[in-house]
Amino acid sequence: MKKLNVLLTLIGVVQLVLGLLYLIAPLQFLALMGHTTPAADIAYPLGMLAARFLAYGVGMFYIARAPEKHLFWINNMILIQVIDLAVGIFYTATGVVGLALSGFPMFNATLFIILLTLWRPKSQDLSPALGS
Repeated sequence: MKKLNVLLTLIGVVQLVLGLLYLIAPLQFLALMGHTTPAADIAYPLGMLAARFLAYGVGMFYIARAPEKHLFWINNMILIQVIDLAVGIFYTATGVVGLALSGFPMFNATLFIILLTLWRPKSQDLSPALGS
């Protein structure tokens, strides 16, 4: 298995684990990580967030089978990681969360951004097919 396939599979596992935790025990998961426990009704939108984690997690396994056919979805995962990193930087820099809470997720986002960017398939040059 090539390194990109392994990376996409790893990202899929991470997404599935996060999805299951936010679906099954969202408030307990937040408390375990050290976040302030929100009101119980916040479990509802966290459950909806879990659906996206789970769907993208399953998708990563599918994409890993033929990454060259799924550049759009790989680029979307890069975008997700960029947004995750930006949010982490913002809330850490403004003092809302400490580095103890944000450091590991920001490290993961940075690592995934770099590796996905370096290892993603190159987009196909369509100019010969278009007659240029």
